[in-house]
Amino acid sequence: MSETTPADQIPLPGGSFRLFVTRLSYQAMMSLGILENPITNTKQVQLQNARMLLDDLQMLQDKTSGNLDPDEQEHIDKVVHDLEHAYGQIEAGAVDPTAEG
Repeated sequence: MSETTPADQIPLPGGSFRLFVTRLSYQAMMSLGILENPITNTKQVQLQNARMLLDDLQMLQDKTSGNLDPDEQEHIDKVVHDLEHAYGQIEAGAVDPTAEG
């Protein structure tokens, strides 16, 4: 690709299990208010959406168990664990991810 190729003509990567899990985790982190939404430039906690995404990741973890290479398994296990922990902390009111500081 040359430097003059428009962004909408650059092919997006796909077909990678790690990348797929990472995309879902970014969506969950935005729903938890950990990451800023790049469209609205704001952080918002949307626990129902975060719960849905975490449930999807847990289902994916269960359904792919025994079919992943060790690196993929470690990645999804860590992502699910970290998101479960963050969700629990935010749901309990122990942390406010949208607070500046």
